[in-house]
Amino acid sequence: MIFDVLTLFPESIDSFLSESIIGRAREKGILTIRTHNIRDFSLDKHKKTDDYPYGGGSGMVMTPQPIYDAWKHVTKALPYKPVTIYMSPQGKVLTQDIAKKLSQEKHIIILCGHYEGVDERVLEEIVDEEISIGDYVLTGGELPAMVLIDCISRMIEGVLPPGAYSDESHYDGLLEYPQYTRPPEFLSRKVPDILLSGHHANIQKWRFEKKLERTRLKRPDLYEKYLKKYCNNMD
Repeated sequence: MIFDVLTLFPESIDSFLSESIIGRAREKGILTIRTHNIRDFSLDKHKKTDDYPYGGGSGMVMTPQPIYDAWKHVTKALPYKPVTIYMSPQGKVLTQDIAKKLSQEKHIIILCGHYEGVDERVLEEIVDEEISIGDYVLTGGELPAMVLIDCISRMIEGVLPPGAYSDESHYDGLLEYPQYTRPPEFLSRKVPDILLSGHHANIQKWRFEKKLERTRLKRPDLYEKYLKKYCNNMD
């Protein structure tokens, strides 16, 4: 999987995504994550990438030329068209299903906005999809881009051990069951006996029941959605 990130702050992304699981996947060549400083493509003698908005208003807007030229630099020699995603509070909210779908792509370009936004014309020209990580606004698209890359990458074959994420929250529409490790007792709280029993079938049954219980209590919206899906599959 290849990620190309168009950003004004490449060092923030390079630093974070060089650590831990994602960093090791990059070292193994499973993931290619490249950052491109939009400022490097500005034709302005001062390397400006923003200007005042037409029509007035507060703040500055990212100008289209440096973004478009950065995108062309990434795509010009490719024999295929990568998916280009703009991280935007106006986009579809990121879900596990969206991440699963995107994990099937071989190359994704991510545009990180800043200031008051990006000139609409370049978005219309290059962007295939807008994605948000929540219904709130951040100062830039770098954090959302890192969230998106992390969420997608852990489903790429070889990044995690086989089956490592199939029991996690949201993978099947439910929240994950509670986890325990040593010691068997901590602050007078004991690990459930079933987990110490060695009976695999009973443990799996207990875990599934806990997934249902947790989802019903913590995310009733997901629980109702899961029940509807289950009932429809039974028809």
